[in-house]
Amino acid sequence: MFRTVTDNAKSGSYDKHMSSEVFSPIGQVSVAMVTPFKADGSLDVDSAVKLARHLVDSGVDSILVSGTTGEAPTTYQPEKDDLTRAVVEAVGNDAYVLAGAGSNDTAHAIRMAVSAQECGADGLLVVSPYYNRPSQKGLQAHVDAILEATTLPVTLYDIPGRTGLAFSDETLDYLAQNERIVAVKDATGNPAQALERMDRTGLAYYSGDDALNYILLSGGASGIISVVGHVAGPYFRKMVDAINDGRFEEARDIHRQLRPLIDAIMGGGQGAVMAKAAVYLQGIIASDRLRLPLVPADPQDIDRLRKVMEDLELL
Repeated sequence: MFRTVTDNAKSGSYDKHMSSEVFSPIGQVSVAMVTPFKADGSLDVDSAVKLARHLVDSGVDSILVSGTTGEAPTTYQPEKDDLTRAVVEAVGNDAYVLAGAGSNDTAHAIRMAVSAQECGADGLLVVSPYYNRPSQKGLQAHVDAILEATTLPVTLYDIPGRTGLAFSDETLDYLAQNERIVAVKDATGNPAQALERMDRTGLAYYSGDDALNYILLSGGASGIISVVGHVAGPYFRKMVDAINDGRFEEARDIHRQLRPLIDAIMGGGQGAVMAKAAVYLQGIIASDRLRLPLVPADPQDIDRLRKVMEDLELL
C-alpha cells in the first residue's frame, strides 16, 4: 500500500496528530445525501433508507444527512430526527453517519447537534454561520458552544462562497487544538491553501468540491464528501483505492472519465437539484420533488444528465 489509511473514529482511538498515516476519521468516500420527499412534499423515509443502502452497496462508507444537498434549510427538526434515525438503523453498522448542524443561530445549531447525537449519528458537520457573518471570535465561540453541548466528533465545513464567512488560519489553529475537531470539509476552491492547512493543523481534510477531488486526494486529503457520488460511488471508490495504492495515473484517468458527469450535476451550481434528479432517473427514489426555493432543472439539463449517465453505464 502506498498510503496506510486508518479509519477508527467510531472506536474513539483516532489521533489526528500522528502524521505517518493518512487518517480517515469519517470514512473516505462520503456522500452528502439528498433528502427524498414524496410527491406531496412530505418526507419519504422509505426512499431515504433505500438510497442510503444503495450508496453503501456502491462503495460509499460515509453518509452525510441534513447537509445543504439534503435541503436542510427547508426541513424541520422532527423530519431531521426521523431521517437520521432511519439512516442510522439502515446503514449505521456499515457506514459512518454524519449529521449536519448548520445554522447562523447558535442556539438552533446546538438543538440540531444534540438531537442528531440522540438519534445515533456518529459525528457532526458544522458550517460557519451564514448571512450575519460574525467575527472570527464569534465563529470560534459558535463551534465551542456546539462542542460543549455534545460529545460527538466534529467536522468543520468551510464553504465561504455560500456562507460569506471563511475559517481563518487562526481559527483553524485554535479549533484544531480540540481533540473532538477531527476534520474539515473544504469547499473553498483553493487547493494550495487546503494542502498547507492539512499539513499545519493535523486535521483530516476532505474535498467538498467534486471537480477538485483528484487534486486534493493526490495531495494527501483523507477522502471526499461528494454530491456526484450519489451515482458515481463505484468510480470514486476505485479512485480512492488507486490513490491509496499509489496508482495516480489510474486515479487521474477515472477523474477524466467523470468530468462530464461532474459538470452535468455541479456545473450549474444546483448540485442538490441535479443529484436528486440523477437518483430519480435510476429509480432509487420515488419522486424528485424539491422544496422551494429550489425548483426542478430545465428539461434540457435533465436530458444532458441522462446522456452522460448512459455513457458511463449508470442507467
